[in-house]
Formats: sequence, C-alpha cells, structure tokens
Amino acid sequence: MPRVVHFEIHAEDPERARRFYASVFGWEFSHWAGPQDYWLIRTGPAGTAGIAGGMMRRMGPPPADGQAVNAYACTVEVPSVDSYVASVQANGGTIALPKFAVPGVGWVAYAKDTEGNIFGLHQPDPGAR
Repeated sequence: MPRVVHFEIHAEDPERARRFYASVFGWEFSHWAGPQDYWLIRTGPAGTAGIAGGMMRRMGPPPADGQAVNAYACTVEVPSVDSYVASVQANGGTIALPKFAVPGVGWVAYAKDTEGNIFGLHQPDPGAR
C-alpha cells in the first residue's frame, strides 16, 4: 500500500520560508547538493514518528489572496509514476505538474484530487535524469 513519505513546501522566497519554519517549529534546513535548488527539511530526530520534507522555489504564480486553503504538498511513494498518473486521471483527478526527473533521486509528478487538492507522486530511481 503506497504511503506518504515526504512533504514539500513551495516558496516564492525560500530563505524567508526557511527562517519562518526554523523559528516556529525548530525545523532544520540543509541545501541539497544535487543539481536543483532544493532544501531538505529535518522535522525531528531519526527514528521518531513523523516524516521529513523539502522546500523548493515555487514553479508558478503564488496562490490568490482569499483562497480557502493553501498548503504544502504531501508526496506518496509509488512503484510507477506513469501508472499512478493514469489512475489519477481515470478516477477524476488531474495532473498539476507532469512527470519530471529529480536527477539521482527519482521521478515526480503533481496531481490534483477531485477536490482540487495537490499531492505529489514519487517513484524512486537513482538513474533518473
């Protein structure tokens, strides 16, 4: 059964967001050494309940003022992004951001459920390019 394995914050100003979450929750951020501008978020000690996350620069316009809910995306690890994209579409969802490679990590796509909520799909693949 696929599980939520990661959350992600999309930020217009990652440094401002980093300061906010570090001050409010004490989360620790480290800049990823990969080929994309990305920060890993440690939300607690290893071996304790919960999940870690990441932060990236927003890839589109910020949400409109007055929007009821604006949240960070949870990512579900799946065996095949392609097959789950097809399942999302077959069940009334849409694709918010098509599949792309995170080099050395895997494949990612973002989808919207039938209520317009965005979530990520992640297929581990160290050979992704």
